[in-house]
Amino acid sequence: MLAATAGLSEGGAQEPKKQEQNPVVLHVDLTVDPAKEQEMLHNFHNTFRPAARKQPGYIDVKMCKLRAALQGAAPSGVNYRFQLTYQNEELRQKWVASETHQRVWPTIENTLQSKNYTVLLFDSV
Repeated sequence: MLAATAGLSEGGAQEPKKQEQNPVVLHVDLTVDPAKEQEMLHNFHNTFRPAARKQPGYIDVKMCKLRAALQGAAPSGVNYRFQLTYQNEELRQKWVASETHQRVWPTIENTLQSKNYTVLLFDSV
């Protein structure tokens, strides 16, 4: 019994080990052309995501369709948000500079009404 409780703190639960570095999360607000929506989704699921999953540092990628603005106003014209999570910014930058990214990102970007989209980089805390 003593061995089983040796790792517990006074609060009862053991603190999770902190990662060396918190991941980064990239958010890109997109205005997908409604006439090209199915093309974008096909390219995301069948081209972009499979390529991204193979990259060093990759954690997750999502394409989210805006349902509603529950508080405040949604960015003008935005109908999708792309979200990419990487172990760190250095590995994300390597992915962005890669030949593979240069090939697969345009399959998404070419379905947009405008290439003037908002890109926000967050640190996961």
